[in-house]
Amino acid sequence: MCRIAGIIDQNQDPAQLEEDVRAMCDSMKHGGPDDEGFFADRKIGLQFGHRRLALIDLSPAGHQPMPYNHGTLIITFNGEIYNYQELKAELITLGLTFHTQTDTEVILAAYQTWGTASFSRLVGMFAFAIYDQLKQITHLVRDQMGIKPLYFSTADARLIFASEVKAFRKTSYKFEENAHWKVYFLAFGHIPHPFTTIENVRSLSPAHFLTWDHGQQTFQISSFENIELKKSIFNDQEAKKKIEQELTKAVNHQLIADAPVGVFLSGGIDSSIITLIANQKVGSNLNSLSINFEEKQFSEAQFQQRVADQTSGTHHSYQVNKNDLEVHFNDILSAMDQPTNDGINSWFVNRYAKADGLKAVLSGIGADELFDGYPSFKRMKLIQKLKRFPNFLLKSATFLPSERLKRIAYLSYQNPIGEYLFLRGFFVPETIAKILQIDKHHVDKLIEAFPIGKSLGLLLGEERASWMEIHLFMQNQLLKDTDFMSMSHGVEVRVPFLDQHFMDGVSSVANKQRFQDKPKGILIEAFKNILPEIIWNRPKMGFTFPLQQWFQHGNLITNENHYSGYSLQLIRKFKTGKLHWSKAFALFQIANSKS
Repeated sequence: MCRIAGIIDQNQDPAQLEEDVRAMCDSMKHGGPDDEGFFADRKIGLQFGHRRLALIDLSPAGHQPMPYNHGTLIITFNGEIYNYQELKAELITLGLTFHTQTDTEVILAAYQTWGTASFSRLVGMFAFAIYDQLKQITHLVRDQMGIKPLYFSTADARLIFASEVKAFRKTSYKFEENAHWKVYFLAFGHIPHPFTTIENVRSLSPAHFLTWDHGQQTFQISSFENIELKKSIFNDQEAKKKIEQELTKAVNHQLIADAPVGVFLSGGIDSSIITLIANQKVGSNLNSLSINFEEKQFSEAQFQQRVADQTSGTHHSYQVNKNDLEVHFNDILSAMDQPTNDGINSWFVNRYAKADGLKAVLSGIGADELFDGYPSFKRMKLIQKLKRFPNFLLKSATFLPSERLKRIAYLSYQNPIGEYLFLRGFFVPETIAKILQIDKHHVDKLIEAFPIGKSLGLLLGEERASWMEIHLFMQNQLLKDTDFMSMSHGVEVRVPFLDQHFMDGVSSVANKQRFQDKPKGILIEAFKNILPEIIWNRPKMGFTFPLQQWFQHGNLITNENHYSGYSLQLIRKFKTGKLHWSKAFALFQIANSKS
């Protein structure tokens, strides 16, 4: 896990390119504290940079940017390839030789052998740039689930890329603020793909690669996503077996490292399953960690301990309190690459992972999105019923008294994004317009034009909810927050539920087996032999901090001097307990934005 950056600009002085890329990498050194490296091809105005967090082959042989095939290929790579050993064995049989034990070299050898067809063969989380000197092209490539970030700008016959949006501001190039980011942020609670706070800086789509032609100074973007799998499992027993086998393989793969790896144990179903699978693999070498609070209603200590008692390794539990938030609040803000209404919990988890000497931690992200773990799955039937009403009636919901009811108006949009915002919308358009002092019609028009993936297609019911939770919530909020909060501590978070083979296995299971009456029913059944009943036979409790009380009874975000107009009214509502902390936190970020 690392941080990468680069610029391709034939019209810029090579010394300035090097200075710019060094500045970009310096701004991201928290994510790559172990090493740095640079590569330049001055003839074509190319400069690559790299900050390394060493997890596989900790020797200097893993230094990047890494050359291959007599320097005709150069890569700067962020991520982990979990099937690199299998690919390496196959490539050796084809006559290729290797000089390191890294997964980075395997990417290069695979590209040398199979070209861009190699991208879909990589199982892992990755974002990388490969310069192909012979073909005079550079590829930017992002993994199938968008686990690793990759941002780019292609204005004025140049390509600039980086792992963090903030890095673009460190260059000598001028970047303008995205005039719409605050609308998106207030509507979604995060800034959704492909947008960022900077105009003309966008995120590369998951399972896509951008090809830059050095001769023409042009680019094209292509997909390497596998064709959607057809349902092939229609039997409960077969479904359970498939899920158990593939998740076990995924966890075992993601435990591979030459540096300490642990598991975050929240006490819920997902992290408990991963912890117990990992225990079967590494036993006494397992490191697990948990977070708890003085506020008992937020503590899951008894559930965490019940699982930890079944493991053979070392378990550490940490308590976080209001004072910890106040002491570290500015560090948390500076760790945020983009505004978000979440991520504080992730910052603390990774702080303590670092304190435990861990360089990577396994997380349960993805299970809720795959297996009916959110209320949105059951609300799809309500959406179907409401959308039968005439459009003018749906639009009139904007005049209803509560924000919850006003969200019905989203269903009048001629765009499926309205369904997502009905389920998970943050502020409604009327409120956004008041906060930003702009016209509500402008807000509606902007959001309704939001580009949504075609692959949503004709998906219905729970499968439609799953697509939206994965592609709109998880990828845009959970994965982004997790990445920049973990990397601010130099820790990598691995997500076995998003392993490509496991995802393929889940996709092959018929909806009847995958989505059952009880949320995560099939997942629980698959691991009932190791999962204690106290973990699965209780009400769902998300991993949340007591932030409502901490923020409300502190002065971190409640100083009224930061606010004006309608924002000030909302902050006063928050201080009396009539607004959720995440909305107050969002208002704080808007009020203190420097863009």
